[in-house]
Amino acid sequence: MIWASYSDHWRNLRRITSTELLSLHHLNKLQEIRVDECRLMIHKLMLTHSSPVDMKSVFYELTLNVMMRMILGKRYLGGDIPDVEEEGKRFKKILDEAFLSSSASNVADYLPSLSWLGVKGLEKKLIALKEKRDVFFQELINQLKQVKPGEIENKNKTMLKVLLSLQRSNPEYYTDEMISGFVMVLLSAGTETSSTTMEWGLSLLLNNPQVIEKARNEIDLRVGKHRLIEESNLDDLPYLRCILNETLRLYPPAPLLVPHESSEDTIVGGYHIPRGTMLLVNQWAINHDPELWADPERFNPKRFEGLEDTRDYGFKLIPFGSGRRRCPGEGLALRVVGLTLGLLIQCFEWERVDEDMVDMTEGLGITMPKAKPLIAKCTPRLVMQNLLSQL
Repeated sequence: MIWASYSDHWRNLRRITSTELLSLHHLNKLQEIRVDECRLMIHKLMLTHSSPVDMKSVFYELTLNVMMRMILGKRYLGGDIPDVEEEGKRFKKILDEAFLSSSASNVADYLPSLSWLGVKGLEKKLIALKEKRDVFFQELINQLKQVKPGEIENKNKTMLKVLLSLQRSNPEYYTDEMISGFVMVLLSAGTETSSTTMEWGLSLLLNNPQVIEKARNEIDLRVGKHRLIEESNLDDLPYLRCILNETLRLYPPAPLLVPHESSEDTIVGGYHIPRGTMLLVNQWAINHDPELWADPERFNPKRFEGLEDTRDYGFKLIPFGSGRRRCPGEGLALRVVGLTLGLLIQCFEWERVDEDMVDMTEGLGITMPKAKPLIAKCTPRLVMQNLLSQL
């Protein structure tokens, strides 16, 4: 869906995603999975007893398990089933290789004449990775095909089961290869991006404890201290949404967005852009432009008060893209990241591992990870301990 040109095929992929897989109705049906994974994360953090915790690993495990359970019905990391855990590590390796390869520049994209001179190393890696990915997902598809048709049609069917149901009605279009690629896009787009945003968000909060305090007061007032935040509460927590928007502004999960292609010859800023040109939108530069944002390098969630929806800012803030190619997973991402950060603020007192500020240096990668993974310490809030002990 990401790479397909605008066509009947792309429109159908978009329709499936919007109406079948990531619709509000389907997301609500799978809400229990996200709640369960967040509570498992909280329970694990309670056992740390103020010891330093690698939050990058915590967030990655959370998002991968959420996506794998929603798509495949399996919890891959942090479980106690050896075969499933091994399968999860195998998939994580494929996903890591995919992001590493996607982060590399292909010289032939900019100098096509070099492609037939032997500059094809990246292409070979991508082809090998695709073959490895196809084998992995074919195994999963074969496992599900052994399930009785009636079970595939159950009420809480996973996203892969939805696709297999469509395959039964139109096998020539919904081939195993098409489903494999589709699932890979969902997983890759929904794991690293969200986990990286969580890590940047908590890093910013640790460097700005007054923001944590304000957000916690909002949660205590509007949710209370005797129950945990739920997804349904997020709309009633505008300051938490401001924190999320400011995090997305400073550290967008896709700083260059997804590559686009010009469909017609055109002129932009006096430059002639031929049809078929690869176009990159540098949203990182837009988000840090002093002509668009006052004091752009400062973490200031208050700048979004009164206008929490990113759509209210037009092209100034487009963390999920814009127009018909806008990310269809926006609703899911905001739910997962918002719920996770909200629970961490509600349940724990946070502190840095030492007196130094958290290093905010940006690393290399298509999703702009932190150069140094976030290590932090947390202690359950006294007013929440009774509730947390029941998890």
